[in-house]
Amino acid sequence: MGTREEILRIIEKNSRIDVHELSVMIGADEIAVANELKALEEEGVICGYHTMVDWSKTEIEKVNALIEVKVTPQRGLGFDSIAERIYKYPEVTSVYLMSGGFDLMVILEGKSLQEVAGFVNNKLATLDTVLSTATHFILKKYKDHGTILTKKYEDTREIITP
Repeated sequence: MGTREEILRIIEKNSRIDVHELSVMIGADEIAVANELKALEEEGVICGYHTMVDWSKTEIEKVNALIEVKVTPQRGLGFDSIAERIYKYPEVTSVYLMSGGFDLMVILEGKSLQEVAGFVNNKLATLDTVLSTATHFILKKYKDHGTILTKKYEDTREIITP
């Protein structure tokens, strides 16, 4: 049977692939692949299945922001406790512990710049362990989760030679 890594690499790119096609791609029995997927879910290796949407191609207004956060880690809890407080907010889509000048990277989604600014001012900056923040708004996505979102211009004019 194919390795767990093979399965994970394939479904990371296409979570909608059916078990039959996956089993053919890795040269394994369908039942074995289905069992492996179930085991990966139960172990928490597969945490969920997501659909990537290019919201810029819809009429729905969304603003995404990356917020760098410098915090004071709590004794005995490190960064986990403050990260948990932050990721519980529904507008927060991701929280990462990172190296560099800031401790946490918070990615959030709002309906407007004002909504994001309100979140930073009223919720994030008021947390007692937050020392400082730096907010960056995403203006355009070119590639997201390994998928290219912008297509190159293709010249479709017919070539005419004399």
